[in-house]
Amino acid sequence: MEEIYSNKRAIEQCISTQTFSIAHLYSEEKVMDMHIHDCYEIYYSISGGKQFLIDNRFYSIEPGDIFIINQYESHKLTQIDKMIHERLIVSIYPEYIKKLSSDTTDLDACFSKRYDGFSHKISLGREQQKRFLYLINKITGANGFGHDIIEKAAFMELMVLVSNTLQASKYLEDDSHVYNHQVDEILAYINRNIATPITIDALAGEFFLSESYICRIFKSATGTTINKYISARRISIAKALLSEGLSVSEAYEKSGFTDYSNFYKAFTKAVGISPKKYAQCSVS
Repeated sequence: MEEIYSNKRAIEQCISTQTFSIAHLYSEEKVMDMHIHDCYEIYYSISGGKQFLIDNRFYSIEPGDIFIINQYESHKLTQIDKMIHERLIVSIYPEYIKKLSSDTTDLDACFSKRYDGFSHKISLGREQQKRFLYLINKITGANGFGHDIIEKAAFMELMVLVSNTLQASKYLEDDSHVYNHQVDEILAYINRNIATPITIDALAGEFFLSESYICRIFKSATGTTINKYISARRISIAKALLSEGLSVSEAYEKSGFTDYSNFYKAFTKAVGISPKKYAQCSVS
């Protein structure tokens, strides 16, 4: 399998082939703003960084950390060292991994199951890191006769490794949840009230802060603006609702948008297709 050096192109290939793809990214790749996409994502940190914002949670980033993100979770890298930022991104077509699962081995569970206290982050030990990179290299280095079988087998083994490690991490205390106390409270408030109109003026009043101050601390902590974060979260919710079979109008109303034109434009720009087409694809 070809190793790709653009996250955007890797996602496009994943969707086009309806299988999976691997991107090897460095500091030259521009970090994306708060975003969502139709592929599952496994993010493996090689050089580390500072923070990962996934939905309303902050995580520190160290070499050897893995982050597991599904297609409904908005996310953004924040406060990254601009000189060094090396990582591997495995993009996975959801239906592909479901087909690879068996009655006794649900490889999809690490993406679809979100229990109380779930952490998107797994910190791999040294031997686990070696095994993870070995399997990645086996996939990207396969060529010639039987390369597709080797790639598929190595990918399945990679997913077993990730799933087993995640299962084991459920029993460890998660002390990786890093956050600024004020911003954490703001994020929690936004997510509790995401289906209702939220303005910066109202947020500032709720927390007894000035508008300029609340905007400044939010951007400093998350790397994105309050309005962009709210829009990304609402689009994530709309995607989930459409996938569940709700109509476009129902998804629009329940996700918190107050203007259909803005909803249509924001959804289409973020997802790549209109809400109606996305609903049709989800149902089919």
